[in-house]
Amino acid sequence: MANLRSLTKHFICACQLLLLLQAKVFCSQYKVGDLDAWGVPTSANPQVYAKWSKNHSFKLGDSLLFLYPPSQDSVIQVTEQSYNSCNLKDPILYMNNGNSLFNITKPGEYFFTSGEPGHCEKKQKLYIAVLSGNGSAALAPSYGPSALPDTASSPSYTTVFGNIPQPPSSSPSLGFPLFVTAVIASATWGIINAMI
Repeated sequence: MANLRSLTKHFICACQLLLLLQAKVFCSQYKVGDLDAWGVPTSANPQVYAKWSKNHSFKLGDSLLFLYPPSQDSVIQVTEQSYNSCNLKDPILYMNNGNSLFNITKPGEYFFTSGEPGHCEKKQKLYIAVLSGNGSAALAPSYGPSALPDTASSPSYTTVFGNIPQPPSSSPSLGFPLFVTAVIASATWGIINAMI
């Protein structure tokens, strides 16, 4: 009987651990620009970053990976006003290592541009809106991704990070299912302990 009790405890602990690990897997890392990486857009695709952000839905826990030659470029997070005017002075955040990772830790609007003079004016800038826990998002301003015509240009190729995630029709909140599962696991644990 004690052996069954020990086995049951291990099984339930393993299930709870797997559930917690699964919750972390729902976060995604997005390579900004996909195959285009982070650089001055070409004349053939001047809206690459606006189109890219329009084709992705970002949520808390996700991260943005900016890849670029560190000797030639950088990434800065700026205010909306600095984004619109391409003002590179007093950035919120400055990244210049060529492999810059920005973790999304709160909902809201985020504005990025190159830290190199002249690059922002050539459309090397990115605007994203991150959903809050209740699924609402700030409205995209007229210069943001919603100003672009709706095209079915979602890439279908594979990147080094795997398939490019398509925007979900609705993004479920992990908080409720995780809580319900924890309550069910605890109740099951209590029932098994009472029976044994």
